[in-house]
Amino acid sequence: IINFWPFLFAGIMLNLTPGTDTIYILGRSMAYGRRAGVLSALGISTGSMIHTLAAASGLSLVLATSATAFSLVKYCGAMYLIYLGVRAFFPAKRAGSKDEQGNTSISCRQLYVSGIVTNVLNPKVALFFLAFLPQFIDPAYPYTMLSFILLGSTFIITGTCWCLLLAVYSAKFSSLLQERSQADNLMGKLTGFLFIGLGVKLAFMER
Repeated sequence: IINFWPFLFAGIMLNLTPGTDTIYILGRSMAYGRRAGVLSALGISTGSMIHTLAAASGLSLVLATSATAFSLVKYCGAMYLIYLGVRAFFPAKRAGSKDEQGNTSISCRQLYVSGIVTNVLNPKVALFFLAFLPQFIDPAYPYTMLSFILLGSTFIITGTCWCLLLAVYSAKFSSLLQERSQADNLMGKLTGFLFIGLGVKLAFMER
């Protein structure tokens, strides 16, 4: 690994920049509470580790070189986000049960898996890891896969810390808002619009 400290600084700045994952976590936290935001953040981190392994093994090159593969992954991701957005408009679909604070909730497994799927089916994330990480790896080093994993893990750890903070504090803000205005349905609709918007944006993303 070369220029590690510039890499760490750049990684933190990139993690702080709002993107699809940030909006997704905010939407989940505000609609379902802190637990949902935390599990969504952990799911996204797992998806990022999958992207790191894919970049290290060369699988991400398929997305970079094949328009068909890129489009397939992109449209699958877009349809999934739109599907989540549409579900958010229907309380009966959104709610699996009520937690102790009376907030709508869904299963831990569903929250975690949804975070993984939304991240893995975003080809932009795959291409980011493929383009960003190699700039900080010595090309003469024979075990570049190890370097990929170390750099990717560092980037993911800093990103996870930021995402967990977002999840906790956006959930607190949402709870205060709901206590004052009983805005549960409004939060669900806002989340729906956010996810549909993300899906449409992903669908029209250029390769």
